[in-house]
Amino acid sequence: MTQLPARPSRPVRTFLLLALVATAAAAGALALLVSIFERKQEARQPFFRVVELSDTTEDPAVWGRNFPHQYDSYRRTVDQQRTRFGGSEAEPRTPSAADPRSVVAQSRLEEDPRLKTIWAGYAFARDFREERGHAYMLDDQTYTGRQAVPQPGACLHCHASMYVAYSRAGDGDLIRGFERVNPLPYAEARALVTHPVTCIDCHDPETLRLRVTRPGFLEGVRAWKASQGVADYDPNRDASRQEMRAFVCGQCHVEYYFRGAEKRLVYPWSNGLRVEQIYAYYDSVGHRDWMHARSGAPALKAQHPEFELWNQGVHARAGVACADCHMPYVRVGALKVSDHQVRSPLLNINNACQTCHPIAEDELRARAERIQENTKLLRDEAMDAVVALIADLEAARSAGRRDAELAPARQLQRRAQFYLDFIEAENSMGFHAPQEAARILGQAMDYARQGQVAIRDPGFRARIAGGVGP
Repeated sequence: MTQLPARPSRPVRTFLLLALVATAAAAGALALLVSIFERKQEARQPFFRVVELSDTTEDPAVWGRNFPHQYDSYRRTVDQQRTRFGGSEAEPRTPSAADPRSVVAQSRLEEDPRLKTIWAGYAFARDFREERGHAYMLDDQTYTGRQAVPQPGACLHCHASMYVAYSRAGDGDLIRGFERVNPLPYAEARALVTHPVTCIDCHDPETLRLRVTRPGFLEGVRAWKASQGVADYDPNRDASRQEMRAFVCGQCHVEYYFRGAEKRLVYPWSNGLRVEQIYAYYDSVGHRDWMHARSGAPALKAQHPEFELWNQGVHARAGVACADCHMPYVRVGALKVSDHQVRSPLLNINNACQTCHPIAEDELRARAERIQENTKLLRDEAMDAVVALIADLEAARSAGRRDAELAPARQLQRRAQFYLDFIEAENSMGFHAPQEAARILGQAMDYARQGQVAIRDPGFRARIAGGVGP
């Protein structure tokens, strides 16, 4: 019979086991130290200077060679994903020589035909679509049906990478270039630009610091701060970094108008940012965007006043900037980078919301959508009220009522419609400042109903004309 080798004694087995555990622990510790060392090295070198950037480097792909993580997320602004109350899904179309786009966003005019009544006689009644990502901002403006009405070069201020174009047009002077481009026919100005908003519009290529490059904002924020007693305010000199993380977005997501024959793009902030302060400004300078085709009212069209409404909300008061929610930080290895996809926080709740709110995603989404539901309900009520006033004014005109008789009701339509449009054109469906949005829509309803009363009640009209009332 073959004799089996003797088994190691218990002390020997224990020693071998301890040696194995110690070896594994040492290997693990070494791997951890190597990982920590590599991450520290990554953190010391946040980017690799593959190419030199200058104040004329407007192509984002060139910036992307130095900042691949940011550029990768920037490229994803082509994604189209709808939330319950905003965003866009791809809608196929057949390209043509006049419009080469194969995909467009849904028509808001088809979703809600009341908008055609609200904007009767204005270019927005021809074409108005759901908002899409930054990748589409230039092409969607270039090929909108609103181009059937001649548009000025000032429109490009917020739809293209304008910093280099303005600098070149002004021979190095940004403001002079802005003044020269504004009155150009749109097609002539469009030939000056290639890209939608890009890196150079928000970052200094040498220091990478955030910066404001839009002349309209530079002038508008100076006027706003002057109304608060702050003279000669320059955000690039005076703003904190956190303020700049809102200002670079507020360069474009704002209310504005084109002033005079020179089509100077102006942010109407010299009284403040609240809707009644902006409305008072327009009254003081006698501005109107168009004469309403059905009612004859001197109407105003709000643009996209996200910055103004956000300023009235709890997040702004808490020091939360636009980028905190729409471009939240993400971890890439040892690096913390800002997500440049620029999307609705409701599509990115984990990074955008749960950093501050340790609440389940479903609950956070439900809370946001409840706010938006309530705003949508008020918006629909205000829309019905304004449409009803327009119908009454149209009927009164057809019946031969004199302009002097209808003037008070038309002024009430002007105000009601602007207040309604201030929320309609703002892209958060009230979320940026729920109580303020509700107040504005409530007043819009009130002004519209007062306008209907003014048509029917001569005494009420006289009191309004005499300065009693709103």
